[in-house]
Amino acid sequence: MSRNGPVALVFHTLFVVFMVAPIVVVCWVAFTPEGFLSIPTTNFSLRWFKALANYPEFVHAFAVSLWLGALSSCVALLFAVPAALALSRYQFRGRDALSALFLSPLMIPHVVLGIAFLRFFTSAGIGGTFLALVIAHVVVVFPFALRLTLAAATGMDRSVEMAAISLGADGWTMFRRVTLPAILPGIVSGWMLAFIQSFDDLTMTIFLATPGTETLPVRMFLYIQDNIDPLVTSVSASVIAITMTVLILLDRCYGLDRVLTAKGGDAGR
Repeated sequence: MSRNGPVALVFHTLFVVFMVAPIVVVCWVAFTPEGFLSIPTTNFSLRWFKALANYPEFVHAFAVSLWLGALSSCVALLFAVPAALALSRYQFRGRDALSALFLSPLMIPHVVLGIAFLRFFTSAGIGGTFLALVIAHVVVVFPFALRLTLAAATGMDRSVEMAAISLGADGWTMFRRVTLPAILPGIVSGWMLAFIQSFDDLTMTIFLATPGTETLPVRMFLYIQDNIDPLVTSVSASVIAITMTVLILLDRCYGLDRVLTAKGGDAGR
């Protein structure tokens, strides 16, 4: 068994520090008692976390982001699963062109998408609505859901499905009891990646959001345009804490390995 040398260990350490340091600094600044951005060294305070109670628009924007991310990710998966099964199992004319079309939102800058969606939704009479946000986010996150689901569907052993058919299973039963559990890791991973992409999007969403449909990134962007204080860092620290809590609870109650690798599934039953 080969071991990492000192150069590899130093590189990995620097890489981890580079990735984690911004998160640590943001959470650290959130506990400053000062009225400006500073790193507390002696005194720590919950002042800016308490200040969130005076800004209910952040709470509303967080709820909008959660609902928008969950809904757009689920809708994207409704299209991604059949598309992935079709692309991985059948050879037909235009297959490569269709695959490129599905992945094309990855190649278009979000600024261009935002302007295009704004003009289209305004012409269609649904500009500034939550429905417009959902449609736009479904288009943007669909490639992420498709790629991971397609990878799971491509690597699936089709002989298991043949065995289910030989035992008398119909199409729906085979999909529910065999195909779906087999590609579940790709579906779950695709949903999570799509949700993160939707929740974090700012460049496109800022063109479509209205005062009633502001997402959390848009609300934070608008706030820092007029204010320079640690309130935004307390919002970020709260989101990080909520995310870590959800992941810990999910790991303790169900197991992240079971979610991401579908261990203990019923695909063979």
